[in-house]
Amino acid sequence: MKLVSHYPARLLCGILGLAPSSYYYRAMPRHDAALEEQIRQVTGTWPTYGVRRVAHQISREYQRVNVKRVRRVMRQMGLTRKNKRKTWRTTQSDHAFPRYPNLVQDLAVVRLEQVWVADITYIELEHECVYLAVIMDVFTRAIRGWHLARSLEQALTLTALDRALAQHCPEIHHSDQGVQYASPQYVQVLNEHNIRISMAARGEATENGYAERLMRTIKEEEVRLSEYRDYLDALTRIGRFLDDVYTHKRIHSALGYLTPAEYEASWRARQNSTLSVQ
Repeated sequence: MKLVSHYPARLLCGILGLAPSSYYYRAMPRHDAALEEQIRQVTGTWPTYGVRRVAHQISREYQRVNVKRVRRVMRQMGLTRKNKRKTWRTTQSDHAFPRYPNLVQDLAVVRLEQVWVADITYIELEHECVYLAVIMDVFTRAIRGWHLARSLEQALTLTALDRALAQHCPEIHHSDQGVQYASPQYVQVLNEHNIRISMAARGEATENGYAERLMRTIKEEEVRLSEYRDYLDALTRIGRFLDDVYTHKRIHSALGYLTPAEYEASWRARQNSTLSVQ
Protein backbone atom coordinates (compact mmCIF):
# COMPACT_ATOMS: atom_id res chain seq x y z
CA MET A 1 0.00 0.00 0.00
CA LYS A 2 2.77 2.46 -0.91
CA LEU A 3 0.15 4.50 -2.79
CA VAL A 4 -1.36 5.51 0.56
CA SER A 5 1.28 8.21 0.82
CA HIS A 6 -0.27 9.81 -2.29
CA TYR A 7 -3.97 8.79 -2.18
CA PRO A 8 -6.61 8.37 0.55
CA ALA A 9 -6.70 4.85 2.02
CA ARG A 10 -10.49 4.65 1.63
CA LEU A 11 -10.25 5.44 -2.10
CA LEU A 12 -7.61 2.74 -2.67
CA CYS A 13 -9.57 0.17 -0.65
CA GLY A 14 -12.66 0.93 -2.74
CA ILE A 15 -10.72 0.38 -5.98
CA LEU A 16 -9.36 -2.94 -4.66
CA GLY A 17 -12.76 -4.03 -3.39
CA LEU A 18 -11.59 -4.11 0.25
CA ALA A 19 -13.21 -2.78 3.37
CA PRO A 20 -11.31 0.23 4.83
CA SER A 21 -11.04 -1.67 8.11
CA SER A 22 -8.83 -4.25 6.42
CA TYR A 23 -6.17 -1.58 5.94
CA TYR A 24 -6.38 -0.25 9.47
CA TYR A 25 -6.60 -3.69 11.09
CA ARG A 26 -3.73 -4.65 13.32
CA ALA A 27 -3.45 -8.18 14.59
CA MET A 28 -4.06 -8.42 18.33
CA PRO A 29 -0.90 -9.21 20.26
CA ARG A 30 -0.80 -12.77 21.53
CA HIS A 31 -0.63 -11.61 25.13
CA ASP A 32 -4.02 -9.88 24.69
CA ALA A 33 -5.81 -13.12 23.77
CA ALA A 34 -6.52 -14.02 27.41
CA LEU A 35 -7.71 -10.50 28.17
CA GLU A 36 -9.98 -10.58 25.12
CA GLU A 37 -11.66 -13.73 26.44
CA GLN A 38 -12.02 -12.18 29.91
CA ILE A 39 -13.63 -9.12 28.34
CA ARG A 40 -16.06 -11.39 26.47
CA GLN A 41 -16.99 -13.13 29.71
CA VAL A 42 -17.55 -9.88 31.61
CA THR A 43 -19.46 -8.06 28.85
CA GLY A 44 -21.53 -11.19 28.26
CA THR A 45 -22.70 -11.04 31.87
CA TRP A 46 -22.75 -7.24 32.12
CA PRO A 47 -23.49 -5.98 28.57
CA THR A 48 -23.93 -2.34 29.60
CA TYR A 49 -20.68 -2.01 31.56
CA GLY A 50 -18.35 0.71 30.32
CA VAL A 51 -14.59 0.38 30.02
CA ARG A 52 -13.80 1.27 33.62
CA ARG A 53 -16.33 -1.14 35.10
CA VAL A 54 -15.15 -3.90 32.80
CA ALA A 55 -11.56 -3.30 33.93
CA HIS A 56 -12.51 -3.39 37.61
CA GLN A 57 -14.65 -6.51 37.14
CA ILE A 58 -11.72 -8.28 35.43
CA SER A 59 -9.49 -7.24 38.32
CA ARG A 60 -12.00 -8.78 40.74
CA GLU A 61 -12.45 -12.04 38.86
CA TYR A 62 -9.25 -12.73 36.96
CA GLN A 63 -6.21 -10.44 37.15
CA ARG A 64 -5.22 -6.86 37.84
CA VAL A 65 -5.45 -4.97 34.57
CA ASN A 66 -4.90 -1.40 33.41
CA VAL A 67 -7.97 0.57 32.29
CA LYS A 68 -6.13 1.94 29.24
CA ARG A 69 -5.25 -1.56 28.12
CA VAL A 70 -8.86 -2.70 28.49
CA ARG A 71 -10.04 0.34 26.54
CA ARG A 72 -7.59 -0.44 23.71
CA VAL A 73 -8.60 -4.10 23.49
CA MET A 74 -12.33 -3.33 23.72
CA ARG A 75 -11.93 -0.77 20.94
CA GLN A 76 -10.23 -3.40 18.78
CA MET A 77 -13.08 -5.78 19.57
CA GLY A 78 -15.63 -3.13 18.59
CA LEU A 79 -17.18 -3.07 22.06
CA THR A 80 -16.87 0.61 22.95
CA ARG A 81 -20.10 2.47 22.38
CA LYS A 82 -22.41 5.07 23.86
CA ASN A 83 -25.80 3.97 25.12
CA LYS A 84 -28.81 6.01 24.04
CA ARG A 85 -31.04 6.95 26.92
CA LYS A 86 -34.80 6.78 26.64
CA THR A 87 -36.84 8.66 29.23
CA TRP A 88 -40.28 7.76 30.57
CA ARG A 89 -42.81 10.09 32.19
CA THR A 90 -44.75 8.78 35.19
CA THR A 91 -44.87 11.87 37.41
CA GLN A 92 -48.31 13.39 37.96
CA SER A 93 -47.53 16.68 39.70
CA ASP A 94 -50.84 18.47 38.98
CA HIS A 95 -52.42 18.20 42.43
CA ALA A 96 -53.41 20.39 45.36
CA PHE A 97 -51.32 18.64 48.02
CA PRO A 98 -48.51 20.51 49.84
CA ARG A 99 -45.07 20.64 48.25
CA TYR A 100 -41.84 20.36 50.21
CA PRO A 101 -38.48 22.09 49.69
CA ASN A 102 -35.42 20.30 48.40
CA LEU A 103 -33.34 19.44 51.48
CA VAL A 104 -30.60 17.51 49.67
CA GLN A 105 -29.55 19.96 46.96
CA ASP A 106 -26.15 20.75 48.51
CA LEU A 107 -26.18 18.13 51.24
CA ALA A 108 -23.09 15.94 51.71
CA VAL A 109 -24.31 12.37 52.21
CA VAL A 110 -21.83 10.81 54.64
CA ARG A 111 -23.67 8.04 56.47
CA LEU A 112 -26.08 5.16 56.19
CA GLU A 113 -29.81 5.96 56.11
CA GLN A 114 -29.13 9.70 55.88
CA VAL A 115 -31.06 10.10 52.61
CA TRP A 116 -33.43 7.81 50.77
CA VAL A 117 -34.54 8.60 47.23
CA ALA A 118 -37.69 7.29 45.59
CA ASP A 119 -38.98 7.14 42.04
CA ILE A 120 -41.39 5.36 39.70
CA THR A 121 -40.92 4.03 36.19
CA TYR A 122 -43.09 1.98 33.87
CA ILE A 123 -42.36 -1.25 32.05
CA GLU A 124 -44.14 -2.39 28.92
CA LEU A 125 -45.10 -6.04 28.75
CA GLU A 126 -46.56 -7.79 25.73
CA HIS A 127 -50.18 -7.10 26.63
CA GLU A 128 -50.07 -4.56 29.45
CA CYS A 129 -48.03 -1.91 31.19
CA VAL A 130 -46.80 -2.28 34.78
CA TYR A 131 -45.21 0.20 37.17
CA LEU A 132 -42.14 -0.12 39.38
CA ALA A 133 -41.57 1.95 42.52
CA VAL A 134 -38.13 1.80 44.13
CA ILE A 135 -36.52 3.33 47.22
CA MET A 136 -32.72 3.53 47.50
CA ASP A 137 -30.30 4.55 50.26
CA VAL A 138 -28.00 7.13 48.65
CA PHE A 139 -24.94 6.41 50.82
CA THR A 140 -24.72 2.70 49.98
CA ARG A 141 -26.82 2.66 46.77
CA ALA A 142 -28.69 -0.23 48.40
CA ILE A 143 -32.31 -0.91 47.47
CA ARG A 144 -34.42 -0.49 50.60
CA GLY A 145 -37.84 -1.24 49.14
CA TRP A 146 -39.59 -1.84 45.84
CA HIS A 147 -42.94 -2.87 44.43
CA LEU A 148 -44.27 -3.77 40.99
CA ALA A 149 -47.95 -3.05 40.31
CA ARG A 150 -50.39 -2.90 37.44
CA SER A 151 -51.44 0.68 38.16
CA LEU A 152 -50.20 4.00 39.54
CA GLU A 153 -52.60 3.82 42.47
CA GLN A 154 -51.35 4.80 45.93
CA ALA A 155 -50.62 1.17 46.89
CA LEU A 156 -47.67 1.17 44.47
CA THR A 157 -45.53 3.59 46.47
CA LEU A 158 -46.97 2.76 49.90
CA THR A 159 -46.08 -0.90 49.52
CA ALA A 160 -42.51 -0.04 48.52
CA LEU A 161 -42.27 2.32 51.50
CA ASP A 162 -43.68 -0.22 53.96
CA ARG A 163 -41.16 -2.80 52.78
CA ALA A 164 -38.32 -0.32 53.17
CA LEU A 165 -39.38 0.75 56.67
CA ALA A 166 -39.69 -2.87 57.84
CA GLN A 167 -35.93 -2.96 58.52
CA HIS A 168 -34.58 0.55 58.03
CA CYS A 169 -35.53 4.19 58.57
CA PRO A 170 -33.99 7.27 56.94
CA GLU A 171 -33.49 10.79 58.20
CA ILE A 172 -34.70 12.30 54.88
CA HIS A 173 -37.00 10.94 52.15
CA HIS A 174 -36.45 12.64 48.78
CA SER A 175 -38.63 12.29 45.68
CA ASP A 176 -40.26 14.28 42.90
CA GLN A 177 -43.53 16.15 43.47
CA GLY A 178 -45.67 13.36 42.05
CA VAL A 179 -49.10 12.82 43.58
CA GLN A 180 -48.05 9.39 44.89
CA TYR A 181 -45.39 11.00 47.12
CA ALA A 182 -47.31 14.15 48.06
CA SER A 183 -50.54 12.38 49.01
CA PRO A 184 -51.75 12.59 52.63
CA GLN A 185 -51.45 8.81 53.07
CA TYR A 186 -47.80 8.73 52.03
CA VAL A 187 -46.87 11.87 53.97
CA GLN A 188 -48.60 10.50 57.06
CA VAL A 189 -46.39 7.39 57.08
CA LEU A 190 -43.26 9.53 56.74
CA ASN A 191 -44.39 11.80 59.58
CA GLU A 192 -45.19 8.84 61.82
CA HIS A 193 -41.55 7.77 61.49
CA ASN A 194 -40.23 11.31 62.01
CA ILE A 195 -38.75 11.35 58.51
CA ARG A 196 -38.05 14.74 56.97
CA ILE A 197 -39.68 15.19 53.55
CA SER A 198 -37.71 16.58 50.62
CA MET A 199 -38.83 17.07 47.02
CA ALA A 200 -37.22 18.08 43.76
CA ALA A 201 -38.56 21.24 42.15
CA ARG A 202 -41.36 20.66 39.65
CA GLY A 203 -40.01 19.67 36.26
CA GLU A 204 -36.43 19.37 37.55
CA ALA A 205 -35.64 15.68 37.16
CA THR A 206 -31.96 16.34 37.76
CA GLU A 207 -32.78 17.26 41.37
CA ASN A 208 -33.68 13.61 41.88
CA GLY A 209 -30.62 12.44 39.99
CA TYR A 210 -29.72 9.47 42.19
CA ALA A 211 -33.13 7.92 41.64
CA GLU A 212 -33.06 8.77 37.93
CA ARG A 213 -29.73 6.98 37.51
CA LEU A 214 -31.02 3.98 39.43
CA MET A 215 -34.03 3.68 37.13
CA ARG A 216 -31.80 4.02 34.09
CA THR A 217 -29.62 1.18 35.37
CA ILE A 218 -32.65 -1.05 35.95
CA LYS A 219 -33.92 -0.32 32.44
CA GLU A 220 -30.57 -0.80 30.68
CA GLU A 221 -29.30 -3.83 32.58
CA GLU A 222 -32.52 -5.77 33.17
CA VAL A 223 -35.68 -4.55 31.47
CA ARG A 224 -34.35 -3.86 27.97
CA LEU A 225 -32.45 -7.16 27.94
CA SER A 226 -35.53 -9.19 28.88
CA GLU A 227 -38.83 -10.22 27.36
CA TYR A 228 -41.32 -10.77 30.16
CA ARG A 229 -44.20 -13.15 29.47
CA ASP A 230 -46.55 -11.47 31.91
CA TYR A 231 -46.78 -9.64 35.23
CA LEU A 232 -45.66 -12.61 37.33
CA ASP A 233 -42.66 -13.23 35.08
CA ALA A 234 -41.67 -9.56 35.31
CA LEU A 235 -42.17 -9.58 39.08
CA THR A 236 -39.90 -12.61 39.51
CA ARG A 237 -37.12 -11.50 37.21
CA ILE A 238 -37.04 -7.85 38.23
CA GLY A 239 -37.08 -8.94 41.86
CA ARG A 240 -34.12 -11.23 41.24
CA PHE A 241 -32.23 -8.37 39.61
CA LEU A 242 -32.90 -5.92 42.43
CA ASP A 243 -32.42 -8.26 45.38
CA ASP A 244 -29.58 -10.39 44.05
CA VAL A 245 -27.76 -8.97 41.03
CA TYR A 246 -27.93 -5.25 41.80
CA THR A 247 -27.37 -5.63 45.53
CA HIS A 248 -24.78 -8.41 45.68
CA LYS A 249 -23.10 -8.64 42.27
CA ARG A 250 -23.14 -5.31 40.43
CA ILE A 251 -20.16 -3.09 41.26
CA HIS A 252 -20.53 0.71 41.52
CA SER A 253 -17.84 3.23 40.64
CA ALA A 254 -19.18 5.60 43.32
CA LEU A 255 -18.60 2.86 45.92
CA GLY A 256 -15.00 2.22 44.97
CA TYR A 257 -16.13 -0.61 42.66
CA LEU A 258 -17.77 -2.55 45.47
CA THR A 259 -21.34 -3.87 45.46
CA PRO A 260 -23.89 -2.13 47.71
CA ALA A 261 -23.85 -5.11 50.07
CA GLU A 262 -20.05 -5.07 50.28
CA TYR A 263 -19.91 -1.33 50.82
CA GLU A 264 -22.54 -1.39 53.56
CA ALA A 265 -20.84 -4.29 55.34
CA SER A 266 -17.49 -2.51 55.14
CA TRP A 267 -18.95 0.73 56.53
CA ARG A 268 -20.66 -1.07 59.41
CA ALA A 269 -17.43 -2.89 60.24
CA ARG A 270 -15.53 0.40 60.37
CA GLN A 271 -18.19 1.92 62.61
CA ASN A 272 -18.12 -1.05 64.98
CA SER A 273 -14.34 -0.92 65.09
CA THR A 274 -14.42 2.77 65.99
CA LEU A 275 -16.97 2.19 68.74
CA SER A 276 -14.96 -0.69 70.23
CA VAL A 277 -11.87 1.51 70.44
CA GLN A 278 -13.80 4.19 72.27
